[in-house]
Amino acid sequence: MALRALSLRREIDRKTKELEALRAKDADFESRNAELEKAIEEVNTDEEQETVNEAVTALETEREAHEAAKAELEDKVRELEKELKAEEAKNEAPAVPAEANTTRQEDLKMETREMNLSQLPHVERAAIMERDDVKSWIGEIRAHIAEKRELTNIGLTIPEVFLGYLRENILQYSKLYKHTTVRAISGTGREVIMGSIPEGIWMECCGTLNELSLTFNDAEVDCFKVGGYFKVCNAVLEDSDLNLASELLTASGQAIGFALDKAILYGRNASGTQKMPMGIMSRLVQTEAPSGYPATARQWVDLHTSNIITIDDAVTGISLFQQILIASGAAKGKYARGPKTWVMNETTYTYLKAQAMSVNAAGAIVSGLEGSMPVVGGVVEVLDFIPDNVIIGGYFELYLLAERAGTKFAQSEHAFFVQDQTAFKGTARYDGQPVIAEGFVAIGLNDVTPSATMSFAPDTVNP
Repeated sequence: MALRALSLRREIDRKTKELEALRAKDADFESRNAELEKAIEEVNTDEEQETVNEAVTALETEREAHEAAKAELEDKVRELEKELKAEEAKNEAPAVPAEANTTRQEDLKMETREMNLSQLPHVERAAIMERDDVKSWIGEIRAHIAEKRELTNIGLTIPEVFLGYLRENILQYSKLYKHTTVRAISGTGREVIMGSIPEGIWMECCGTLNELSLTFNDAEVDCFKVGGYFKVCNAVLEDSDLNLASELLTASGQAIGFALDKAILYGRNASGTQKMPMGIMSRLVQTEAPSGYPATARQWVDLHTSNIITIDDAVTGISLFQQILIASGAAKGKYARGPKTWVMNETTYTYLKAQAMSVNAAGAIVSGLEGSMPVVGGVVEVLDFIPDNVIIGGYFELYLLAERAGTKFAQSEHAFFVQDQTAFKGTARYDGQPVIAEGFVAIGLNDVTPSATMSFAPDTVNP
């Protein structure tokens, strides 16, 4: 493979990650914009008006710089992709027999900013579907369908160009992934956690220094798998190349992303019959250290009283948000650098939005809850599997999500012949845990006490 092409791919990957980091800040601008809109409606004095004007100017300046930086990176990525395409065309190797072809992992990699094939510009879609590896894969599937053969000894590994899209679907359908600290690892991983910084000791100028104490702990993560297979009607497969790819990738991404969010909040770790990451609620409700708790881990702390808080049903309106603000203080952020994130279902979100309603100076009814938590601050994510009147929040960057290499998406070993369907599977491997558990809090409204009770899709095929 040409060194120039390899260098271009590395640069595209780096620039794409920078672009994703910038896009992650869009939600913060939207939140600040909503807060300023509310502030504008509440202006009563010239001083307040001047303060608001200054804040608006500052926000617009920051947003313009932010958008300019994004546009510059997008242009750079497009330019690099064109250079890479031209370089690959110059170095394109002649076709070889399928049985002699060894997949070149680096040659097949392609990153994308889009979430789904159907969202790509026509030119980019056409370029992907015209790739030899993609056309070969789709052609082999259709041959199996037409000849009604089982997909045994498949070797029909989906071209790696699609692996990036599967990952993007997971990002799209998992609302919590972007808020956690994700580390790509293989094998058993360990994150080292430094203890609290000790206080310096005062003394006379010529006195002897005292020894300070600083401890290090760790958090170990293992490996659990999430996924499953699904059946696709052969008519969908036969419709078009684009419909085929979109159908398979979207379904896998939705299933894996949904299960990942649920595990981050309610996962049971290695307890019970199903193995999964340790969820935030599962850690908060613990009343004693679990058996086998590592000696090198941080000192276990009982949080089931201090960080699980119930608010009386008689508390409403501004008083309710005052209580939420007080309760949010239980989530300690000394290890965090970013803002809090709040997670609840649609019913709870709507209830809070109604409690935050008021009439502004223009006589219009407005709500202080528009995608971010009023006064407390932090983005609100809506996940419908969370029970009513339960809010889970805190510094989600203190949740370590260990992501394994080798997310797989492939055909099953046999077709569902009689049903005229073909089976495909999607899998991903993760582990995770709240490494600083005191960075999270669960708040129950209307006399509800949050619990870790949650049903997961049952594993009916493994003993």
